[in-house]
Amino acid sequence: MSSSTSASSNKNAKGFEEALWDAANKLRGSIESSEYKHVVLSLIFLKFVADKFEERRAELIAEGKQDYLDMVEFYTMKNVFYLPEHARWNHLLQYAKQGDVAIRIDSALSEVEKNNPSLKGALPDNYFSRLNLDPSKLAALFDAINNIDTIKNKEEDIVGRVYEYFLGKFAANEGKLGGEFYTPKCIVNLLAEMIEPYKGKIYDPCCGSGGMFVQSLKFVRSHHGNTKDISVYGQELTATTYKLAKMNLAVRGLSANLGEVPADTFFKDQHPDLKADYIMANPPFNLKDWRGPDELVHDGRWNGYDTPPTGNANYAWILHMVSKLSENGVAGIVLANGSMSTNTKGEGEIRQKLVENDLVDCMIALPGQLNRRCNDRGRIHPRHARLLGFVERAKHRSFHTILGQCRPQCIRDMGNIRREQSGLADPKCRTGGGQCAHRIGHFAGFDTAADLRRNCGGTDN
Repeated sequence: MSSSTSASSNKNAKGFEEALWDAANKLRGSIESSEYKHVVLSLIFLKFVADKFEERRAELIAEGKQDYLDMVEFYTMKNVFYLPEHARWNHLLQYAKQGDVAIRIDSALSEVEKNNPSLKGALPDNYFSRLNLDPSKLAALFDAINNIDTIKNKEEDIVGRVYEYFLGKFAANEGKLGGEFYTPKCIVNLLAEMIEPYKGKIYDPCCGSGGMFVQSLKFVRSHHGNTKDISVYGQELTATTYKLAKMNLAVRGLSANLGEVPADTFFKDQHPDLKADYIMANPPFNLKDWRGPDELVHDGRWNGYDTPPTGNANYAWILHMVSKLSENGVAGIVLANGSMSTNTKGEGEIRQKLVENDLVDCMIALPGQLNRRCNDRGRIHPRHARLLGFVERAKHRSFHTILGQCRPQCIRDMGNIRREQSGLADPKCRTGGGQCAHRIGHFAGFDTAADLRRNCGGTDN
């Protein structure tokens, strides 16, 4: 394919996503974005699983296996969800313009979950009928989503891209609350490029809608790895976001252990014995009153460190993740800028101990304005979301601070810097780490890698 054809294709693909968003958003009416995202994403999910079901059903008929068309096992063996007749998209579409369609959608979602144990707790429960949606708007939304052919291109994750696009748009619309379920794509890409989650257990203790896991899957595929070599563990406090994560992973065929229920990571750890090879996380910044004065004071996760203060959970998140690392595990964490200098109530001592224990591998200063509308109660703030911290059980190199921007080439280059300094440089990479440091230094106003490290305060241990 020529570059002009490829560019045209990408433009058309973007137009498709934007057109669907515009169509769906116009139909929202009086429903808040925080509610409407569940309406739209649930219907897209139903359309996707129905397309996969009908494709598998046609295969069985072609193979002369009509007797097995309603046997769940003949669908799950191909990673396809079984759908009872009244839960299928074409059936719902027949009733899209009738007044009881909301009740029918709720019933369909309930049946899909009941027939597929892996979706337990994933789908909205009696949600549509409670919203009092305008039937005409809901019918128009059906028509818009019906235009998505989710399985036409086997090489392209159409529905995954739609989910990703919509989650980003909903996060932007919801402002500060959007940060509770969505991390900007460039940050997630950078985390994956830096820690390289090829093989092993991946964990996110505050997983939101599951974006870290999705990018890990993409990273493995883009580097020709085997997605069966990774296993996913996560936890999420908010019930609706927990459901979003399960749907987001399900549409990509990614199985994950997100715990039996949504729960507080500090007080109800769903994976108490987990030792993860990779941790990717964007915990809520500067979370206040996360524990009472007498709670979790002697928790095993703080062993060897001061107890994190009640007024700020930043270092509680860090120590929780350190406690979850396997012998050679590595964690990439989005941090508030102030976490590097605070000395409030023992935080400075915790930070010093982390450095003394030789756990800090790398710090990357990020540009501001990555998500302008999220504040400190969310996960991104224009002034404070400035750092990525990388903690490693068995460090391969000395500590440096890198200043860079979230451009695609920058992301790849920063990953190469870390690989080269760790002695793990990929010989297939187009640019070596030293050249990458020069490129990033140039973006930041420095001329050489040495200037970059000197001016960013990186020192050898």
